[in-house]
Amino acid sequence: MKSIFRKEVIIGLLVILALAILFFGINFLKGVNIFKAANYFYATYTNVEGLSQSAPVMLNGYKIGIVREINYDFDNPGHVTVELSLDKKLRLPRGTKALVTTDMLGTASIELAMGDRAEGFYAVGDTLISEKKAGMMDAITGSLMPSVNAIFPKIDTLLTSLNTIVGDPALITSVQRLDGLTAQLDASIRSLHNILAAMGPVTKDFKSITENVDTITGDLAAVSARLREVPVDSLMTDLRATVANLEALTAQLNNPDSSIGKLTHDPELYNNLNSTVASLDSLFVDIKRNPKRYISIKLL
Repeated sequence: MKSIFRKEVIIGLLVILALAILFFGINFLKGVNIFKAANYFYATYTNVEGLSQSAPVMLNGYKIGIVREINYDFDNPGHVTVELSLDKKLRLPRGTKALVTTDMLGTASIELAMGDRAEGFYAVGDTLISEKKAGMMDAITGSLMPSVNAIFPKIDTLLTSLNTIVGDPALITSVQRLDGLTAQLDASIRSLHNILAAMGPVTKDFKSITENVDTITGDLAAVSARLREVPVDSLMTDLRATVANLEALTAQLNNPDSSIGKLTHDPELYNNLNSTVASLDSLFVDIKRNPKRYISIKLL
């Protein structure tokens, strides 16, 4: 009988110990230190989004307490009462505010803004002035959203205009014409390449001319020796006159209304030169095939 009684006592003690451990463990996880004395104050808010039990109560960046409980005030609909557990050594001057702040992750905490000591102190259990402090996300949303809302109509207008431009048949026609111009340009380049390839035999005839370059340079040296004997003053005068004539000629070349300027600005010149080159090509081919028809030219 005594053995059964002892077992029941041991089981009861173990159950009590387990309940005590569970109680202390739950409070420990909540951040509540039941062995530390605390004073309790209250704050009333209309919105406690992000605020939860055991949320920190901060004073100058230091954790001075925690949120002990959050209860809906059924006697004052639309309000939520928050119980604050603060360090027993802390004395709150009247006018102290309990500000709900929210970080970028949406987690809320309470920050105390101390009042003036000259007005006295709150008694334990009093209700503090309760306000909600605009967090970083609120500030960003308040400054950014008006700009975003103003941009959206402009983006819609821009997309509408872009769709109108893309769907315009004139744009499709222009792209098709551009493809045609590109094909014509490619054909012209190929024709020019063929012309240059056909002129390859003609360039071989220039070899004999280059062999006389040494003789010509010698003659130029003799001429330059004679030019040294020419009076410099008269030469400079003639040179200035020549430069003036060149400037006049350049002005005429740049003027599309002048006779010489028409030669450089008239697009028919290229077509005529292209026809001339083709004629020369035919002439060279005929000279190569029937050299007896033409007078032979000897280079001195």
